[in-house]
Amino acid sequence: MRLFPVRLSNITKMLDMYSQFNPSPLSIKQFMDFGQNACEKKSFIFLRKELPVRLANIMKEIALLPDHLLNTQSVSQVSSWYVQSFEEVLEFEKAEPTHSNLEKFCNTLVHIRNRHSDVVQTMAQGVIEMKEHQGGPVDCGMESSIQYFLDRLYMSRISIRMLINQHTILFGQFPNEQGRHIGCLDPACQISSVVRDAYENARFLCDQYYLISPELEITEHNPHDKANNPIRTVYVPSHLYHMLFELFKNSMRAVVENNDQDKCEKLPPIKVLIAEGKEDICVKISDQGGGIPRSQTDQLFKYMYSTAPQPSKSDLHTVPLAGYGYGLPISRLYARYFHGDIVLLSCEGYGTDAIIYMKALSDEANELLPIFNKTSSKFYRATVPTGDWSNQNFSNRWRYIYSLFTSKNN
Repeated sequence: MRLFPVRLSNITKMLDMYSQFNPSPLSIKQFMDFGQNACEKKSFIFLRKELPVRLANIMKEIALLPDHLLNTQSVSQVSSWYVQSFEEVLEFEKAEPTHSNLEKFCNTLVHIRNRHSDVVQTMAQGVIEMKEHQGGPVDCGMESSIQYFLDRLYMSRISIRMLINQHTILFGQFPNEQGRHIGCLDPACQISSVVRDAYENARFLCDQYYLISPELEITEHNPHDKANNPIRTVYVPSHLYHMLFELFKNSMRAVVENNDQDKCEKLPPIKVLIAEGKEDICVKISDQGGGIPRSQTDQLFKYMYSTAPQPSKSDLHTVPLAGYGYGLPISRLYARYFHGDIVLLSCEGYGTDAIIYMKALSDEANELLPIFNKTSSKFYRATVPTGDWSNQNFSNRWRYIYSLFTSKNN
């Protein structure tokens, strides 16, 4: 027990130190250039500094959450995961890049990735627990603060997983079995192939639920390619798939529920246009699903809004995100991560166009990373009356968070 104050003091000191540094955003081109000439020692030296910086920046914001959210069982669990992961990475801060340490580091990253696999669902459950405890609707100020925080938490999570995935794939157990891929990046990602994959999987779910599904029509347009070859780009296929799968699910649901099958012989198809320009590559998904009222369009990207019923706690691991309303906002984060975007354009009474924007040039596709500073802290002031980082309120918060972790290991 005597070690506890020392460990707490040390981790608080390291947290303060690393949170003073800004994360170093990388471009897709930088990921590719390094991956093609991969050096495990260089990656180790970079990540043992960069990962604590990214973890510390978001951990500072977790500590700013209002007590009735921070103290929920689920959010407390998420907090303890971050503390534990921060500690584990710091163990390599001064370690020599020996073969043994490199192997241990890679294994540690795998454990961290697995530990954080349920962050989205668990955090969503924490928000539900807060609302149940309050017994009423959340006020606008609180909702705005939660929206701001979750955007930053999940964007940070995407970036950390990207770094971890690149390292573990390039230098893990099977480094030579990735084909043309460079880590999780595909240097020649055929967009139409990812579109069809996401469509087929969404269609399978639609057929299971409604016993019918709309067809898919794909058009590609590249004014600079007279041969009409499939449009390809350097991208993370899993990120693109995530966005497309979510958008297809929403479109299919709208098309089926807003078209009377007794009056029409066939459902109107979902049309996808893939267009390549000098600045962006766009994927437009167009449906005839009745459209969205203009007053609701912005609501669709809010974490505390969902048109589906909330899942029960027993469904937390069996039906990820179902009913939480997190599909669209997180999909937009995946698009924005490399400075793209997702935009919804709807004609109420007819249908909706959802457009995914991706940077056409890999050297312009830079990571968009949340940075902790005094500007970010002001967004929590409406719900968390805190001064600066040296006050007692902050110290008590971190003692509480850290105790969650240590109590489970003593």
